[in-house]
Amino acid sequence: MPRTRTGGPSDPAPRPRPSASQLAWQRDELALFFHFGVNTFTDREWGDGRESPSIFAPGNLDTRQWARAARGAGARSMILTAKHHDGFCLWPTRTTEHSVAGSPWRSGRGDVVREFVDACRDEGMRPGLYLSPWDRNNPHYGNSAKYNDLYCDQLTELLTRYGSIAEVWFDGANGEGPNGKRQTYDWPRVFALVRRLQPNAVMFSDAGPDVRWCGNENGTAGDPNWSTVNPNAVPYPGADGPGISAALQHGSPTGSVWRPAEVDVSIRPGWFSHPADDAKLRSVDNLVGLYFSSVGRNGKLLLNVPPMRNGLLHAVDVARLAAFRQQLTSTFEHDLAAEARRSWKVDRRTATLDLLLPRPSMITIARLEEDITQGQRVASYSLWGEVAGTWRTLSRGSTIGYTKLDRFLPTQVSRLRLTIDDAVATPEPVTLKLYGPSSV
Repeated sequence: MPRTRTGGPSDPAPRPRPSASQLAWQRDELALFFHFGVNTFTDREWGDGRESPSIFAPGNLDTRQWARAARGAGARSMILTAKHHDGFCLWPTRTTEHSVAGSPWRSGRGDVVREFVDACRDEGMRPGLYLSPWDRNNPHYGNSAKYNDLYCDQLTELLTRYGSIAEVWFDGANGEGPNGKRQTYDWPRVFALVRRLQPNAVMFSDAGPDVRWCGNENGTAGDPNWSTVNPNAVPYPGADGPGISAALQHGSPTGSVWRPAEVDVSIRPGWFSHPADDAKLRSVDNLVGLYFSSVGRNGKLLLNVPPMRNGLLHAVDVARLAAFRQQLTSTFEHDLAAEARRSWKVDRRTATLDLLLPRPSMITIARLEEDITQGQRVASYSLWGEVAGTWRTLSRGSTIGYTKLDRFLPTQVSRLRLTIDDAVATPEPVTLKLYGPSSV
């Protein structure tokens, strides 16, 4: 692409950029979440910690079926609830008797985490694990020192027994334990332990330190959505107060650290499998919409698909995932700008990208991409199409980041112009891809 600069001042300081692990995480675009445990058998969303391990008896558990379904959906990574708030551990842990070792499944010798990570690797998925900090079963919960030791012991087991883990998932859940007390978590110790045991893993929580929550569970990232944040805006997982919601949803153009947003949502009304929800799945069109409001707003989509009591994903869920991927593939199959002539010009904090298509084409979707290895720079842009000799605005937006997806009424054009109207640093070349209504 031809490129010129005119008279722009040098940028005062380097912009934050993603680590190799953060970059790989973002490029996955889609991950699947699997909420599975005693709640699956009690038909509840939150267990109280008094469930007997004997109820955990998935007769046909097949984590490879989960992984095949994830691959069919186009996901590249998967996350398992190794322990939810009820405290039941899906691996045979030395820290508590409230685990699969006390269940009849596999005659008490089973390990769901082992089967999960093995299935991930067999199907080319990158494994992730969620360990709830809240534990409604453990008697040490609320006794800060003892429980923090126990929690770190559980993390150590998970991060040393199962090989490379791509993502370690935390939330700030903090309710009462069996003694009626709340726990003070030692998050600096937890983060340091993960960094030491799994240096290539990204850590998710409200507060990062690598990936932040988008601030809701409805599948919608903020707009704008900056991957840069002020690390003091959300001081610890579960923090609440003025400005935190905005910080999670939007990040900050002046943020000093790179902490992109993960957008978590469930394919069903709940996070665990409930037979009453078998006919309440999100439609294919709704799932595609979630892709546009998550990946299409510089986030990553984490889609929960809960296994049933038999240990399998429901056939309807699996079929819905495959149809979702088919729709995305069809939508983005033909980039009408792939052979366009391009010209890129920069002037200080603004820039212009001109495209001449090889032939007039009907377009309805634009996919914009910054080279985030150089950070995130664009703060405002406009996309124009020449229609009957007149330039017409097709879309406008704020920041771009990894991907910004814009939809507009079908328009036939042969020339387009993307103007970067403002940026927080000298703009780098932006990739523009175009798609037509015939593929939607």
